[in-house]
Amino acid sequence: MDHLFGRHSGGDDEHWLSVSDMMAGLMVIFLFIAVTYIRPIVELQSEIREIVLAWQESEVRIHEALADEFEEDLPRWRAGLDRDTLSIRFNAPEVLFDPATADLKPEFREILADFIPRYFAVLNRFGDGIDEIRIEGHTSSEWEGARTEDEAYFRNMELSQARTRAVLEYAFRLPEIESSAGWARRLVTANGLSSSQLVLRDGREDKTASRRVEFRVVTKTKERVVNVLETLE
Repeated sequence: MDHLFGRHSGGDDEHWLSVSDMMAGLMVIFLFIAVTYIRPIVELQSEIREIVLAWQESEVRIHEALADEFEEDLPRWRAGLDRDTLSIRFNAPEVLFDPATADLKPEFREILADFIPRYFAVLNRFGDGIDEIRIEGHTSSEWEGARTEDEAYFRNMELSQARTRAVLEYAFRLPEIESSAGWARRLVTANGLSSSQLVLRDGREDKTASRRVEFRVVTKTKERVVNVLETLE
């Protein structure tokens, strides 16, 4: 044991000197280990910062372009633009579809005929930065005659999917989008979400506001953020 801890005939001073040298060596080892683990974290933080800045810049530019194009139209369409989700939301269910059907009402057809070509033209300028353009159909939680919540949910799922498909089909039949149809086919999707994203007022479902159609932009930088977060997990 004396040999292990460096104890020699020189006395206690030599013993403590040897122990302090050993502790210094251990500190160097721990510092090396810490640097080995910290460096990837610092590099990851730098990558996250770069991605977030690119995300913010990209989304601000898209929001500004959509606002400039549609600011005057949204009130008469009874629609709104959400900055956080880059969504244009059509909020008047009595304008959109006949009850419990996927038949587009004439007024909604007129709106889409005006909206879709201009919407695609704006977003086409950001094509390299866009991952997906989602047409989302949303319903309330109720379904007349449903015996259970599950039955109402799946009935509304079927309805919302049929409605977004009807919107998508109508959009692609518009002659004005022929020049951008190939680009749009790669990016535009139809998504029926049933009552999974209800609109709440004071904690209670607003059934009228929940019945809506949204056009939402998903940017590629947003997907990169998700990938980094998954790496951290």
